[in-house]
Amino acid sequence: MKALIIDDERLARKELTNLLQDYGQIDIVGEAANADEALEMVNSLNPDLLFLDIQMPGKTGFELLEMLDNVPQVIFTTAYDEFALKAFEVNALDYLLKPIQTERLNESINKLLAKHQAANTTARSSDKKLTLDDQVFVKDGDKCWFVSLSNIRLFESDGNYIKVYFDNNRPMIHKSLNALDEKLDSRHFFRASRKHIVNLSWVEGIEPWFNGGLMVRLRGGDKVEVSRRQAAKFKEMMSL
Repeated sequence: MKALIIDDERLARKELTNLLQDYGQIDIVGEAANADEALEMVNSLNPDLLFLDIQMPGKTGFELLEMLDNVPQVIFTTAYDEFALKAFEVNALDYLLKPIQTERLNESINKLLAKHQAANTTARSSDKKLTLDDQVFVKDGDKCWFVSLSNIRLFESDGNYIKVYFDNNRPMIHKSLNALDEKLDSRHFFRASRKHIVNLSWVEGIEPWFNGGLMVRLRGGDKVEVSRRQAAKFKEMMSL
């Protein structure tokens, strides 16, 4: 399992590297001292796991996660326990308080390996399309989430932002719908119109609509219009 250590403190990186030597399943493929370095390394090395400090000069660990299209598993490492609650709110794999204790690290690694085995994770590639098995990081104000794409039923364009629909939440991310559409696997996500991308696994009902279009009803009650231009393609994908 490929891992990156991201921390602005060199001694903290060295200490964690030494602790991880006892875990043959973890292959440390790189270290980064800030978010910008880390972004390049994540995109080039495609790690399965990030050991991520939260407070760093420049961008924070949370801001790094916002920049990633596909977010690996994350174990937060920080000396500031006031961030603990926020870390758990975002549903991180785990949270380690510095100085890292061997027992807590062991708990985190065991949790990671159990999740990795259960998901039967496959190796990432930089040009791989995002599927229902992948997760994204969404931040809206002080609230943050790791969200499996399988739980996101709808993406809606709103100016220079995208509204992300999952559970009862609708946070905004600063991306274009066109850029997102290029990243998503078309077997699972469909560009219904200029404003919407729908998760096909959430489609509950379909009915004819004006001018040859379709109205799609999603589980939970959301309704999305499929443009006339896209209606034939949608019917083909849904085998109608």
